[in-house]
Amino acid sequence: MADANAGDAPQYTVDEQRAMREAFAKESPVRCPRCDVVMTRREIGGGSFGLGYRRTREWLICPSCRRSAVFDVRRGTRN
Repeated sequence: MADANAGDAPQYTVDEQRAMREAFAKESPVRCPRCDVVMTRREIGGGSFGLGYRRTREWLICPSCRRSAVFDVRRGTRN
């Protein structure tokens, strides 16, 4: 069920995030669901030094509306 004002909302809807996650997982260029432009990708490293794991995430930023989303590279999930 889409919100009539979803285009004005500061965050992406669950459905928009799902579509972005699917494109990201297929390694396709991720397009902003609001502006329909290719999003800029920035790698974000991180993790805990004492726990023996390292997270690799991608920060997707729309160059037009400036909305963004962060996805875990390994799982393709939103964080």
